[in-house]
Amino acid sequence: MRTSSNPAFRNLPQGAAGQASYAGFQQPQGGVPGYGTPQAPSGEADRPMTVDDVVMKTGASLGVTLLIGIITAIWAQGQIAAGSMGAVTGAMIGGMIVGLILALVIIFKQMVSAPMTLAYSAAEGVFLGAISGVFEMIVQGVALQAVVGTAAVFVVMLVVYKTGAVKVTPKFRKWMIGAIGGVAVLMLFNLVMSLFGVNVGLRDGSTMAIIFSIVCIGVAAFSFLLDFDMADQAIRQGVPAKFAWYVAFGLMTTLVWLYLEILRLLTYLQSE
Repeated sequence: MRTSSNPAFRNLPQGAAGQASYAGFQQPQGGVPGYGTPQAPSGEADRPMTVDDVVMKTGASLGVTLLIGIITAIWAQGQIAAGSMGAVTGAMIGGMIVGLILALVIIFKQMVSAPMTLAYSAAEGVFLGAISGVFEMIVQGVALQAVVGTAAVFVVMLVVYKTGAVKVTPKFRKWMIGAIGGVAVLMLFNLVMSLFGVNVGLRDGSTMAIIFSIVCIGVAAFSFLLDFDMADQAIRQGVPAKFAWYVAFGLMTTLVWLYLEILRLLTYLQSE
């Protein structure tokens, strides 16, 4: 299994040695196109993971996030209009902390679990819904624009991966891991400095902040190529079907990051 910048994908198990692929993003040789050589799985825990598994689990996780996010955003706008910003801030921080804790548990405990993945999606829905409600009060309609933008980037990067327009080579992977690490360090530095009241210009809507958001969007977008490649490798190596929930979790982490960066950028550009 190749190395990925997304920690969720680093813990995927390898399929049994010599096991034929059941399905993959790339069509395997022989068998039914898109489904590989015939298999005789006895159940969810035994059969290899397929593209359909990844799509269904990711769709379910995304659906939970969207549903709870929309409800929370509507609630947040009502609270802000009523002057209860504290409740919105509490929901935002609470969702972020719960989501972070669940993400760490899933990653380090290798929790291949539908309830855990869906709980993470729900927590992110509360966090994203609350923060979207705040941004909506600044620029009306920006949340929907960010959702459309995120979906568009995801589809474009999937097409880029499927067509091989950008190859996921070892060199590309190293560059991406370095870029993600650099962005993470800058974000951490900005957070620490903000705690001491120092503005370094990365999140204040300035020209530097706009450039930084564009860089983050680019890095997040190309991270999808690594995510797709790791999911593809897992499928073609015959990883058990239950690990589709783990792949869904990994894709969700990138989607959440991308949405937040697009939301920030659109707000910067439209509030000037």
